[in-house]
Parts: sequence; structure tokens; C-alpha cells
Amino acid sequence: MTEQALKSPVQVSFEFFPPKSPEMEAKLWQAIEKLAPLRPRFVSVTYGADGSTRDRTHRIVSRIVAETGLVSAPHLTCVGADREEIRAIARAYHAEGINHIVALRGDPPQGATHYTPHPGGYAYAVDLVRGLREVADFDISVAAYPEVHPEAPDADFDLDNLKRKFEAGASRAITQFFYDTENFLRFRDRCAARGINGPIVPGILPIAKFRQMLNFATRAGAKVPAWLHERFAGLDDDDADTQRLLGASVAIEQVETLRREGIDEFHFYTLNRAELTFAICSALGLRPANGPAPAGVSS
Repeated sequence: MTEQALKSPVQVSFEFFPPKSPEMEAKLWQAIEKLAPLRPRFVSVTYGADGSTRDRTHRIVSRIVAETGLVSAPHLTCVGADREEIRAIARAYHAEGINHIVALRGDPPQGATHYTPHPGGYAYAVDLVRGLREVADFDISVAAYPEVHPEAPDADFDLDNLKRKFEAGASRAITQFFYDTENFLRFRDRCAARGINGPIVPGILPIAKFRQMLNFATRAGAKVPAWLHERFAGLDDDDADTQRLLGASVAIEQVETLRREGIDEFHFYTLNRAELTFAICSALGLRPANGPAPAGVSS
């Protein structure tokens, strides 16, 4: 990796989730207020596993657009709605000027043992991408899995599925979070060998609480390397500051390694908190843009 390449501009995007209470909503807008001056490429807002947060997602996305001027990207899934319902949601977003969507299959509702396509709905993410392309010329992000989707029969099937999503009209793929950086780089090489030429953006989950991250990793099928267990060994929930410092260190090492390998775009899973993500972006050389921050962000 050349020194000149390391100086190439870095782009970032941030993910938030719809808050469940006024207190959580205040924290969300504090995080947005802190991160907005970094001028992310876009910010995404998640969707409940069964579509249960649809209205809250829409409200948060609309407010971000209205009050910050940031590009806002709602998640949209195949779960819990038929095709016409999903198309109506997409048309409503487009009418508001919201033209970036994160298209996902979605997780089964709580209590369900496996995913079952909605009758009359889009069965999988590739079908959803095609459907969105029929509605408007959306900028569409999809998911990718460096360590293989937990329900995929094998890595080849997973790669073929990702390729189909790009062929259907996806603009980029954002990966599930990971901590084995070498594995991500091998995945990137396998994508290129498979003829997948679209951008593969690494998803970064800064560790604020190790136990919480382990729960996320178990649900997502993400591997947690032995060295990472060792780094957090002996710390409990009372060591919050130490865990955050270690978490920032891990993520900074990760993004710096990826930068040396030519990666210049990152997607951060913020968990509606700004501190760690802001610190990591600072290590990447990002600073708040000159001039006033976007107005109207505070709650």
C-alpha cells in the first residue's frame, strides 16, 4: 500500500436504531449531533426483525433529513408485508426525497425457529432489490457476510447470493461486523474472483461492553477470536471505562489495517452512541467539517 493511497479520502456511514423511550431518543439525537459534523456519506436506521419498528424508523429517518440535511437510509426488509405494502413504503420514501435504502431479507419474528417468506411478499433480499428498482432509481445497500450467513449451506452459495444482489441492482454491500481482519480480506479477494465488482464496505462494531458484543456475535454468527477474549479477560461490567478504551483500541487497529489494504470506506454500527465511533473516525483522520454543524439536531 503506497503512502499516497493512505492519504486518499475516507468515507464513513453510521447506523442507528429507533429508540424505545424518550430517554433513549434523547441519547440518539445527542449521538447524531456529535457525528453529523463528520459529514458521513449516509446514516442508516434499522428496522425491527418483524417490521415492528416501521413507523419509528420512518419518523427518525424523516427527522434526520429535515433537521440535519444528512442522507438518510432506512432499512427495509421482506418480513411482515406483501409486495404492494413494501412498494408503497418505498414510494413514500421517494416522495420525501429519501433515495437510499438498505434492503435486507430480515430476521424471523421473535419465537419463530426459521425464516418463512411472507405470502405475496418478496421472498429474499435479491427479490426486494429488484422490486425497489422497479419503484425508483434508489441507491441500494445490501448485506454481506465475510464469515458466511449463518443460514447459508456453504460459502459458495453465500457468494453467489451476494453476486445476484449486485446483478439485481445493489449499489454496495455492507458487511456484518467482524474482528478477524484477515478473514475479511480473504472474503474481499473471493468476491473479486467471483466477479463481484461492487463496493464491499466493512461493518465495524466498536466494543463498548464485551459481554454485550458476545451476545450480538452469537445471534449474528460472527466469530470472536481468542486474542480478543484474552484482551478483555478479567474485566466485568464495572470496568466500563477500561472496556471502552480497549474497544476503541481494537477498532482503531482494525481500521488502520484495512486502510493499509486499500479500504477507504467504513460503516459503523454505533448502537446510538457517538463516543467510540467519533474517536475511531478521528484516528482515520476525519474531523468535523469547517463551518457550523447542521442546525436543529438537538432533541
